[in-house]
Amino acid sequence: MRIALVTDYYLPTLGGVQTVIKAHKEELERDGHDVLVFAPLAEPSTDPAVVRLPTARGFAPDGYPFTWTPSAAAAFLQDELRSRAVDVVHVHTEMFAALAGFAAARALGIPIVQTMHGRIDVYTRSVLPLPSVTTALLAGMHRRRMSHDRARVDSSAPYTRTRTARRMWRLMVSQANHADQVIVPSAHFAEKLLAQGVDTPITVLSNGLEQSVLDDIGDAEARVIRPGEPLQVMWCGRLSPEKRPEVFLDAVGQVPGIVAHLYGDGVSRGAVSRHAAQIADGRVEVHGPVPQSEVLAAMRRAHVLVSSSLDFDNQPMVLLEAIASGLPVVVTDPDLAETLPPGGGIVTPTPDAAGLAAVLARLRDDPAQVARLSAAAVAHREQIAQTTHRAALVGVYEAALATVR
Repeated sequence: MRIALVTDYYLPTLGGVQTVIKAHKEELERDGHDVLVFAPLAEPSTDPAVVRLPTARGFAPDGYPFTWTPSAAAAFLQDELRSRAVDVVHVHTEMFAALAGFAAARALGIPIVQTMHGRIDVYTRSVLPLPSVTTALLAGMHRRRMSHDRARVDSSAPYTRTRTARRMWRLMVSQANHADQVIVPSAHFAEKLLAQGVDTPITVLSNGLEQSVLDDIGDAEARVIRPGEPLQVMWCGRLSPEKRPEVFLDAVGQVPGIVAHLYGDGVSRGAVSRHAAQIADGRVEVHGPVPQSEVLAAMRRAHVLVSSSLDFDNQPMVLLEAIASGLPVVVTDPDLAETLPPGGGIVTPTPDAAGLAAVLARLRDDPAQVARLSAAAVAHREQIAQTTHRAALVGVYEAALATVR
């Protein structure tokens, strides 16, 4: 099978979607499939299977290269899909590269699979300037290239009460309903999509880690905290309001005897650095953006990983990387509990800094609990390998192909 993965962002930019696409590409290739990645890039890739879409010059919102123009991207993709005899188009995002993928695939009669990676309603509200204006522009541009007539968003849900949220949910639902098959990495997000009117067949399929990442991690070992050693706590992700790094820092500030390391970049990096500098004893270090290899090395040194996002994340790849490393995970969002291995993670009693601080203090004072959590993560490692989910992914492609035969 020849598969085209179409995305609005890819490596070398950092993020969970980029990591998922890389995992899909590597594992499908290991299974004998031909895989192409089409994405906007700041410069051409050294990998011939990664193809640069028409990309805006001098314009990279939030640091990501931007597909432009949509018409040029659709025409380019149509030529590429035809000449390369692509069987399935798998779209991973919702902006102009994604729309170009839909237009080109539909023109050629190629089935489309759409992965819904996350809540763009929360992302746009948190990151874009003047979201009431910019979301209207984005939704309008999206609607001109893809009808929103099949989206009837329920405004009674707590996450659709604002006009800006409803705009983005109509965009997400419309795109899902224009696909032949939809993949969602978590049950909690699938339930929201179904509640908002997605009628395309949905498969809940966990993200997985490719073999090269598992090789980089190496053998996972249960964590042992030595007497007198501070609890080493790690946070990794986009430094942005929807990830709530300030909640993590507030919790760290309340718990002496722990040392914290933050990895990532984003619009909140300056505020995060200033906040970290105010915590006594220099117990927080903000490392900024680093390659995945450095993140994995940091996981081997840490005792616990914290995710402080709330009502945003779908299935963060960093949680899977932590579990594969044998690293216990603490989350503040109850929805993310489905990602945690049995006995290998903790959901805080409340999602605020006080709830997180209480858990961190307990782990600091109970090294044996850290060891138990870590051992459970080690035992779960095989369940998060991409090989475990490859057959189901190929099954979704085959189901999409069956709709056009």
